[in-house]
Amino acid sequence: MGHRIMDDQRCRRYFLEPQSTFHRRYVALQAFFVEGRPLAEIAEQYGYKLASLNVMVSQFRAQCSRGRIPPFSLPTAEDDRQANSSARTGKALTSLQSLISES
Repeated sequence: MGHRIMDDQRCRRYFLEPQSTFHRRYVALQAFFVEGRPLAEIAEQYGYKLASLNVMVSQFRAQCSRGRIPPFSLPTAEDDRQANSSARTGKALTSLQSLISES
């Protein structure tokens, strides 16, 4: 039984040539923080001005130091379920506290 060879060229281009702004920002920051590549090289590859990429790196560091989720890390459905569950629990506790304080 032979295996079919898959042409992953489109999949590779997705990572190597990001089209959307958020994806391009993500791969540029990953190239800097994870791969340790020079900013000038990254800026050229992804079409950024060096000064703009410096600002992105600074803003990303500031967001991370404050514990904020970067804009390309959108919440998942599971995050939404957990947030809704926490909100319902909080409302229930507030209602219970109100009943107790009225007694």
